[in-house]
Amino acid sequence: MIAITNDISLDERELDERFVRASGPGGQNVNKVSTAVELRFDVGASTLPSAMKQRLAKLAGSRLTGDGILLIDSREHRTQAKNREAARERLIALLQQAAIAPRRRKPTRPGAGAKERRLESKKRRGEIKARRNQGTDD
Repeated sequence: MIAITNDISLDERELDERFVRASGPGGQNVNKVSTAVELRFDVGASTLPSAMKQRLAKLAGSRLTGDGILLIDSREHRTQAKNREAARERLIALLQQAAIAPRRRKPTRPGAGAKERRLESKKRRGEIKARRNQGTDD
């Protein structure tokens, strides 16, 4: 089990890891060893709360496929173990961010001073426009 928050944890069986060959520099090692990690997590089929799934889908953006699978790719390290750990850390960070429920907005009304300033600026603007019409008597 992977702990996300105090209340929420994720079963490791829900993760699907595939190891692929990394592109870029690395000499002969890059052509022989599959060190890059593709971590797949099916958001729809997971045991996460539904509100958290919705927030996760919004946060994931283009990393979420059309089938609802979150894809995290890690190829920054030379070893498979480090890339695997980096991918899992990124997934956990994303899940922790999705676990935070946004605060509800508390509706407020403008204060007396704000109303007065608004009315004063409207009055000034009206006076400016009224003065434009005064000078057109020929």
